[in-house]
Amino acid sequence: MNILVCIKQVPDTKDVRLDPVTNTMAREGVESIMNPFDRHALEEAVRIKEENGGTVTVLSMGPPQAEAVLREAISCGADEGVLVSDRAFAGADTWATSYTLGMAARSQGEFDLILCGKQAIDGDTAQVGPGLACQLNMPYITCVQKVRELDDDFILVERMMDDGYDVVRLPLPSLLTVVKDINEPRVPSLKGKIKAKKADIKVLSASDIDAEEKYIGLSGSPTQVVKVFTPKPRGDRTVFNGSPEEQVTQLVKELKGYL
Repeated sequence: MNILVCIKQVPDTKDVRLDPVTNTMAREGVESIMNPFDRHALEEAVRIKEENGGTVTVLSMGPPQAEAVLREAISCGADEGVLVSDRAFAGADTWATSYTLGMAARSQGEFDLILCGKQAIDGDTAQVGPGLACQLNMPYITCVQKVRELDDDFILVERMMDDGYDVVRLPLPSLLTVVKDINEPRVPSLKGKIKAKKADIKVLSASDIDAEEKYIGLSGSPTQVVKVFTPKPRGDRTVFNGSPEEQVTQLVKELKGYL
C-alpha cells in the first residue's frame, strides 16, 4: 500500500510574529517545528505500513528550511521525502496550497491513501486536507480518531463528533485528516536518525509539477489578509479577591448595579 502524508513546518506557537507589510506570518528567524497534527498522521501511516506493507512518502510545501521536518519524518519511519519549494508559492492561501500539493502529489504517481493532520496550528483553517482531496477528485473524511479496518478496496474509520463518533466506510484511494486521539507518535530511533541524515530529499519547483502561475502563491490566492491589528480593550475590568464565597458576594453586588 502506497501512502502519502502531507506535513507542514510551522512556527513554534511560543514565537509567532506577523509581517506588518505583507500581513502574513513571519517565518525567518523563528524556531519551527513539525505541525503537531501532522505528526499523528505520519505515525498512523507508518503503523499501517508496518501492518500491511508498502511505502510512506512525506510531502511538504515550504521554504528550503522545511527539509528539516521531512528528515524528521523519515527518522520516524517514512521512506522518502518530497519538498515543494519555490518563491512563486509564497503567500499562498489554503486554495492555492491545496492546488500546489495536488499537482505535486500527481507528479509522484498514484497513492492508495493520503493522510493529513486535521489542521495546522499557524492557520487553524482545517481546509487544506479537504481541499487537496477535491483537487485530486477523491473521497475524504475529516477528524478521524481511529482506523478500524483496512484492505485493498476500502477503509473503515471512526470520525470524531461532538457527541461521540460516526463509523464511516470509504473506498480507496481516499484521504483522511486525523486528530490527536488516533495514536501516540513514536520517538525517532538512532537507526532512523542515521537513515534520515543520509536521505536524498527530492525538491520540486513550480515548473517541475507543471503548476499554472495563475493558481499559485499570493497572486493566485482567492483570499488575502488585508489587515492585521490587535483588538482594542473592551472596557474596564474588575478583579475580585478573597475566598470563592467572598468573590461571589462581590460579583452579585456588582451585577445588581446593572439591573
